[in-house]
Amino acid sequence: MVDRLPQKLRSDAKDNRDRILDTARALFSADGLEVPMREIARRAGVGPATLYRRFPTKQTLVAEAFADQLHACRAIVDEGCADPDPWRGLCLVVEKICELHARDRGFTEAFLSAFPGVPDVAGREYTLKAVAGLARRAKDAGRLRSDFVLDDLILVLMANKGIHTRSTDTQVMASRRFAGLAIQALEARPHQAPLPPAARLVTGAPAGARPWSGESVRDGQTLDAPGKA
Repeated sequence: MVDRLPQKLRSDAKDNRDRILDTARALFSADGLEVPMREIARRAGVGPATLYRRFPTKQTLVAEAFADQLHACRAIVDEGCADPDPWRGLCLVVEKICELHARDRGFTEAFLSAFPGVPDVAGREYTLKAVAGLARRAKDAGRLRSDFVLDDLILVLMANKGIHTRSTDTQVMASRRFAGLAIQALEARPHQAPLPPAARLVTGAPAGARPWSGESVRDGQTLDAPGKA
């Protein structure tokens, strides 16, 4: 029994760590990064002391919780930068990062937040540097508008973060369409490429409804604009 005790303790410690990370990921994704550490500990079924022993700060917990998403984000950027067509590579980065963020609100919060003392907690510095190089190549190729700046990418991600729907599938669908609109706005010579399918965001809107054209929407219903017969 004595020989087995250290192994049992190590197993318990791993279980606690995994449970904390699973809980933190779920809460951050659902409610953002403002979730208190004590609430994470309570929902994970551990004491605050156990949580802080494993993760002394929320910054370290966020970095560990979103390690997989960080790896995915870097893979997306590397894929885009490796494309010999810089505009196509940039479009891929915008589309896939928007979708990644649409699937996980917590990762978006981490990406857009600045954590002092924890460098590049969500791969933001790496992503922005890589996109800067990709953008320069796309401009040189005459495909990206000349007044594009990196803050425009942050603006796109902030707007994408504002998409909230009842299901992840609908949120991803809406994000894909938004990314298509954003890409057309960034292109030096927009050619009106077909957009991804529209997500149903207005309650009560009929399937296949025509795009808005002078009508207003209120309480989920389509209404005629003032003065329209």
